[in-house]
Amino acid sequence: MARSPEIEIAGRKIGAEHPPFVICELSGNHNGSLERALTMVDAAADTGCDAIKIQTYTADTITMDVDRPEFRIHGGLWDGRSLYELYQEAYTPYEWHPAIFERARKRGVTIFSSPFDETAVDLLADLDAPAFKIASFEAVDLPLIRYAAAKGKPLIISTGMANLAEMEAARNAALDAGAPGVALLHCVSSYPATFADANVRTVADMADRFGCPIGLSDHTMGTAASVAAVAMGASIIEKHFTLARADGGPDADFSLEPAEFTALVHDTKAAWEALGRAHYDVLGSERGNLQFRRSLYVSADVKAGERLSRANVRSIRPGHGLPPAHFEEVLGRTARRDLRRGEPLAWDMLA
Repeated sequence: MARSPEIEIAGRKIGAEHPPFVICELSGNHNGSLERALTMVDAAADTGCDAIKIQTYTADTITMDVDRPEFRIHGGLWDGRSLYELYQEAYTPYEWHPAIFERARKRGVTIFSSPFDETAVDLLADLDAPAFKIASFEAVDLPLIRYAAAKGKPLIISTGMANLAEMEAARNAALDAGAPGVALLHCVSSYPATFADANVRTVADMADRFGCPIGLSDHTMGTAASVAAVAMGASIIEKHFTLARADGGPDADFSLEPAEFTALVHDTKAAWEALGRAHYDVLGSERGNLQFRRSLYVSADVKAGERLSRANVRSIRPGHGLPPAHFEEVLGRTARRDLRRGEPLAWDMLA
């Protein structure tokens, strides 16, 4: 069982040493229309995202149509709805998958999905999905994780609600069953999640604990939590997407519209680039401005033999004279020649 700080998906290396891998999650916001789903793929591709993700289940593979209280949602965005009713609305039919995969590939964007049972894993394997994403609620389903891992593709596992022992068990199950790599996503399984609950410092802590790529599955509104997560070392960002929140959809309320997602892609990659490295040298882009730092200049005409004082020497911009650190040292020295106001002060001007 090997742990690696990097994984590879569709030829793309993913880890803290590489720009963040931004996943555009389409989820059920197609609103039951294949045409809309394909339009979403095109719009997602236009944002510059690295990958598009869908979800592969049916209402019958993810739950049962049972009229019991525990099968009904209490509170939150889907209050009062039964699980079966919600998933019946949100699912992406299996027969749509080939068309969706084909459209994404035609647009040059990596596409994969979250399987929720073995039939879904098999379908995605047949479509040559380059990775599998395990959703937070399935992170404790070790048989599902092992089945997906046995296909020999990397796994990305969301960890919302999972404790440390469950995270470790999920990662180990995937690696033991043959996954060539595993990434874990910090996730708050609340829809939408608040910034107060985001706790993106967890990203850095998970990286220390698990020694594999860590990311964020972000259910907050906007891009701030994702950018902060990149600053904490996140190498994967997953965010839900919709053409327009006003159009509705199961996840529309916490999804980004195309312009917002484009900003997310730009901002997270810019944040990673801005991290750079710790250094204290003058950058090439700064060298041209060295001349405008402060230095010592003659501020009033000085006759040969006259002493330098605060009345005729100042520390000003630009930087062609002696460094200001020598100011006290030059006071009281005499001029070797006549000095004109505006000359940069140099040692050979002083007796």
